[in-house]
Amino acid sequence: MSGKQYLKNQLPVVFINLLGILALSLFLLAGGSSVQSILFISAVWVFTVICWMAATCLSRKKYLEKLLAMTEQLEERYLIAELMAVPEKADDQVFYRILKMAEKSMLEKIGGIQRERKEYREYIEQWIHEVKTPITAMKLLCENNRLDFTRDLLAELEKVTRFTEQALYYARSEHTEKDYAVREIRLEAVIHGAIADNKYLLRQNHVAVTVDAMEDSVYTDDKWVRFILNQLISNAVKYCTKQPALHFYTVRRGERTLLAVEDNGIGIAESDLPRIFEKGFTGQNGRIVQSSTGIGLYLCKRLCDKLGIGLEAHSNEKGTTMVLSFSVNYFVKEVQG
Repeated sequence: MSGKQYLKNQLPVVFINLLGILALSLFLLAGGSSVQSILFISAVWVFTVICWMAATCLSRKKYLEKLLAMTEQLEERYLIAELMAVPEKADDQVFYRILKMAEKSMLEKIGGIQRERKEYREYIEQWIHEVKTPITAMKLLCENNRLDFTRDLLAELEKVTRFTEQALYYARSEHTEKDYAVREIRLEAVIHGAIADNKYLLRQNHVAVTVDAMEDSVYTDDKWVRFILNQLISNAVKYCTKQPALHFYTVRRGERTLLAVEDNGIGIAESDLPRIFEKGFTGQNGRIVQSSTGIGLYLCKRLCDKLGIGLEAHSNEKGTTMVLSFSVNYFVKEVQG
């Protein structure tokens, strides 16, 4: 609150006091008082009003600034009424009651939305678990009846599985801490597991896959990392060239282990790189491949942030390299050692 704004709000008070001074001066003048006496009384009145307004302004400003500072520090700012002391002024008490009513309404609305989201998430998870049964049955039927069309069908079933897994992990991504178990895993084993998950997709698109020898182990959740790799492999195949190739390798950089997934696809435009992890962003490549949704990389980034894994993208006209960065957990090593 600025002094100018406060003075503007107090104009009615100033006007009333000026009228009072004028009326008193006329009364005293009519009663035979000297001009000097009248001026003295008027000056004392004006000085008193100025002191009162200045003190009120400073006190009010200090109170409002404290209130603003408290609000800015709150994550849920609609709860400010819980931290406020009950005001002494009648008009402030009215606004305080309005805040309490707004807070109650907001909490009720948030509670309802949270219940709906929880029910919807539970329904999605249940539906995905149910639909996995017929998908698995169809895979077994195709595996037991090896024909040309069943191989194509298996590739499509891999896509269906990947989409259902994506929906499941998206539903769980808000509360990953309830579903992951951190332990020591070998990156090579996780990579080969992800390749096996996508074997029909890779075979159908004639993708040449190379995995460098690696002895690196990291502490993370293998299931979530495998899902992230599945998304990266799917993306690489989606934007592949006529002779697609995937290369997996690791690099040790200081206290971090970097896992790189390199492809020789069409690459990502430099202007798109800063935004590829945004939800729904497909960029220039999304206009080429109409099936792009902008969810895969967004979900990968979200899960990596939850797991404490770094995720970067490097791209040029020769292809794209996605890099997962795992920190070395010396504390876990010492406990296990």
